[in-house]
Amino acid sequence: MRVTIAAGATLWLCMIGAAAAASTAQPLTAEAQRGAYLAKAGGCVGCHTEEREGATPYAGGRALRTPFGTFYGPNITPDPDTGIGHWKEADFVEAMRHGKRPDGAHYFPAFPYTSFTRATDGDLHDLWAYLRTIQPVKRVNQQHDLRFPFGWRFAIGIWKRLYFAPGEFVPAPNAPQNVNRGAYLVQGLSHCGECHTPRNFAGGSVRGRALAGGKGPDGKRVPNLTPTRLMTWSDADLQEFFVSGAMPDGDAANKVMDEVIRNTTSQLTAEDRQAIIAYLRALAPLPDEPR
Repeated sequence: MRVTIAAGATLWLCMIGAAAAASTAQPLTAEAQRGAYLAKAGGCVGCHTEEREGATPYAGGRALRTPFGTFYGPNITPDPDTGIGHWKEADFVEAMRHGKRPDGAHYFPAFPYTSFTRATDGDLHDLWAYLRTIQPVKRVNQQHDLRFPFGWRFAIGIWKRLYFAPGEFVPAPNAPQNVNRGAYLVQGLSHCGECHTPRNFAGGSVRGRALAGGKGPDGKRVPNLTPTRLMTWSDADLQEFFVSGAMPDGDAANKVMDEVIRNTTSQLTAEDRQAIIAYLRALAPLPDEPR
């Protein structure tokens, strides 16, 4: 049976479509180099690159189809007219930490600020430094195509009060360092729960069912990432899967997860992949989500 195990999806089901790295307008500083790694950990290129051959990374246009309608990833190159070139770093932090645009309006939670809010100030600073080095691309953002009444942006404020808890990641005081590192990646920038945690009718994560799998935003099943599912996989099996997509039974990751592996998990250090594994091993086993 084909199984997909995600260490870093993008948006709710951020389907990474561009393997090419974005060209940069200038040599990378140490901060921007760290930010480039964090962009891979967050799968940014997938949701912000149109799904077609030759698409420019980070220039926007990727479609994310959900039960609420279709969202389109925006242009996050430093173009001042169609990208984020007019933003200040504080605007970027506000978007990532609180899900708000520079004009104060709420972002729809298809942008996974519900996870990105866990990123540290230092990591957000480095990620911002990297995004500023990308070659500006003039590409107007495509409007979301949402079902009524899900296009009411003002209503997201109510949704946030119900389902959004902003704040930086707090390490568990008694957990090993690598488990905390894995928790930081899974809960934060890599935002695995956006796909692998079941959601209710309003798109809010079901409390107490984190990473238990279920139905993804496109209606397809996503697997349980707690030890219930992973107990039959060795650490070496998981490392191999995160690098190549090969599974112990000889099967391979499906198309969506293959893109995540190629552009995200295979780009992480072996230490970060092992930290993710250690964290998933430390979770309480949860039963699979009913079909």
